[in-house]
Amino acid sequence: MELKEALQQLELLQKKMYAYTCAESALYLDSVTVAPKDTAEGRGVALGILAGESQKLITASETGELLEFLREHREELGEPERRETEELWRSYQQMVRIPADEYMEYAMLTNEASDVWHRAKENSDFELFRPVLERLVEFSRKFAGYYDETKKPYDALLNEFERGADMEYLDAFFAEIRAKLVPLIQEIGRAQQIDDSFLHRYYPVEAQRRFSDYLMEVLQLDRGHCTIGETEHPFTLEFNNKDVRITTNYKENSVAESMYSVIHEGGHAKYELGIRDDLQYTCLAGGVSMGVHESQSRFYENIIGRSREFIGAIFPKMQEFFPEQLSDVTAEQMYRAVNRVEPSLIRTEADELTYCLHVMIRYEIEKQLIGGSLEVKDVPEVWNRLYKEYLGVDVPDDRRGCLQDSHWSGGSFGYFPSYALGSAYGAQMLKNMEQDIDVWGPVSRGDLSAVSGWLREKIHQYGSLMEPSEVVKNACGVFEPSAYTEYLTKKYREIYGL
Repeated sequence: MELKEALQQLELLQKKMYAYTCAESALYLDSVTVAPKDTAEGRGVALGILAGESQKLITASETGELLEFLREHREELGEPERRETEELWRSYQQMVRIPADEYMEYAMLTNEASDVWHRAKENSDFELFRPVLERLVEFSRKFAGYYDETKKPYDALLNEFERGADMEYLDAFFAEIRAKLVPLIQEIGRAQQIDDSFLHRYYPVEAQRRFSDYLMEVLQLDRGHCTIGETEHPFTLEFNNKDVRITTNYKENSVAESMYSVIHEGGHAKYELGIRDDLQYTCLAGGVSMGVHESQSRFYENIIGRSREFIGAIFPKMQEFFPEQLSDVTAEQMYRAVNRVEPSLIRTEADELTYCLHVMIRYEIEKQLIGGSLEVKDVPEVWNRLYKEYLGVDVPDDRRGCLQDSHWSGGSFGYFPSYALGSAYGAQMLKNMEQDIDVWGPVSRGDLSAVSGWLREKIHQYGSLMEPSEVVKNACGVFEPSAYTEYLTKKYREIYGL
């Protein structure tokens, strides 16, 4: 085989893989946005077939031979092709270990689980979800062995979302977060609380939709390439760097929830839209890890979106959208309100300071579930106990407890720690960014172009061209969790006058 022919085959292989991914993504997007309720069965059939065909493609003997040839000629390859070969070889080795019938069954299971989870959450009924969750946990343990039999099962799953992360590293990371932030949270709990009652006035959904459109303009999200939809649990889905979809959820008595959902998902979208054109339709066209991806969404949501400068810039326009609701409110009151610290039940509604405690609870439960020391039937009890222990709140029902997140219904065990890592990465990115550019001057005028340009240069453009650790180093230098706790301590001591 000539190298030129091999590279043509590599390009064709990845475009075929992209086509399968597009089909699966389109079905998922439809299922959680506009599809009728009782339509999961038909999608399950289609998704099972698509998963099977996708696996056949990556595990075909021709694929193995192609990748072997390219690995033998790696010194003759350009950087993107060398990296593509490495990533595809890794996927090939994993997928050939997974029996085809199990892979198809798993795809159908996650489709079914999504439908069951929606109904279980709506009815606050964990027992309805329990049987399918038990199957998902069983599959995850089994797949962990296929991914990397040399690792502990949960370590293997963690590595799929944040390569290099394991329980030893995360235990130390969370221990430092807990040691530094819990005393601060307790101290704030004894201080005079901030009034945020005006955030819970009646905000018509139609006005919130128009406000979301405005926020997308501020984020400089090109509506020709990025749309916004509505769903139960907001997410971002990318087809390529010219077609990204974000979603949000509106509540008439909680304007900040949709506001920060749009900014958070907009951060994910900025990442995907900023990836280089030459990486599109390859396995490198996407965020390099969930931790890095969450660093971008959490950066825009919290570090920029909850800053005094950003609120000052958008508040006059916000008053135009909600004149009755905000006529007696100032920009400073809004800034303080959206940064109010109060332990709560819902992770996606949590303040910036207590957020990581929500993630720690899920991390502790996942470790035990995958490790086999916790049975699925006991999840609600453990969940409720940890919420009382970590956050001091009583969980009234499953809907606001262990059924609040969609991740487990998709089999995403090992995903949650990425939220905490991403938050910590973002704080250190800010520290470096402030040394390179004027961050807050432009932000105070509603101009995010300098911030987005810095992130594009350091992170976005590369997609998965580099290892996650290399991307983190590129933007953070030597990563130190202390930068995150120092950022939070300084910010919230100032807000609460401590």
